[in-house]
Amino acid sequence: MAFTLPPLPYGFDALEPHIDAKTMEIHHGKHHQAYVNNLNAALEKAPELQSKTIEELLKNVNSAPEAVRTPIRNNGGGHWNHSFFWRLMGPKAGGQPSGALGDAIKSTFGSFDKFKEQFAAAGVGRFGSGWAWLLNDGGKLSITSTPNQDNPLMEGKSPNSVLLGLDVWEHAYYLKYQNRRPDYITAWWNVVNWGDVAKRFGAK
Repeated sequence: MAFTLPPLPYGFDALEPHIDAKTMEIHHGKHHQAYVNNLNAALEKAPELQSKTIEELLKNVNSAPEAVRTPIRNNGGGHWNHSFFWRLMGPKAGGQPSGALGDAIKSTFGSFDKFKEQFAAAGVGRFGSGWAWLLNDGGKLSITSTPNQDNPLMEGKSPNSVLLGLDVWEHAYYLKYQNRRPDYITAWWNVVNWGDVAKRFGAK
């Protein structure tokens, strides 16, 4: 069963003015599609892996056959990361999380603003391309970052433990923000779908 590009849950222009429509169109239709195409091409060389879910592939990437290990890491990671990323955003979003998630953020980081500062620092400080993540380990929150299209699943984390992810590859922001990654991150808070994040935080 070949992997497919998931549709965006909103229009390309739905995140304007914070993330522009042209970036969304290229990011989803070109970059994410390429990860899907390249992952499927790699798996043609490893038929024994074709029945695996994307999560199973990434969790066991280090034991994959050497010939497809790097393509799975790069393109499988890109597919999972972006499928996750699209759901994290939405129109008329932003603000602050409430309830149990909001309480956990405040108790862990001191305040929502301090959390944003630390999360943004993880994104700005990631040299080159990569991602910043908010993780939940049994109610304990932590911030981390990964290079390229790596993600916490490759480090043994369960998908449910990954609450939030921010793409800091230049293709995510360069048309609108050029080299101003901090400005992109500041704007991105306005489109975070905290309801989606809270559902994962509350999942058992």
